[in-house]
Amino acid sequence: MEAVNEVHVAEPELVVVNVAAADDQTAFASQAALSTTRAATSVERTTRDPAQPGVRLRCYLDMRRRLTS
Repeated sequence: MEAVNEVHVAEPELVVVNVAAADDQTAFASQAALSTTRAATSVERTTRDPAQPGVRLRCYLDMRRRLTS
């Protein structure tokens, strides 16, 4: 996974979330759960590292923006 870009954590309450999961379905479910209460980037694919088990994804949260239903 690439290094965290400075702009993604330039202000308080901006968060970079790295997820490691056994499979794509679990990784996407975790991102979906995070995005139910906070503004989060959508994720369309996971990555695989041959030296590591499972899959990885990264999403970005803005903790300042609480979503309401």
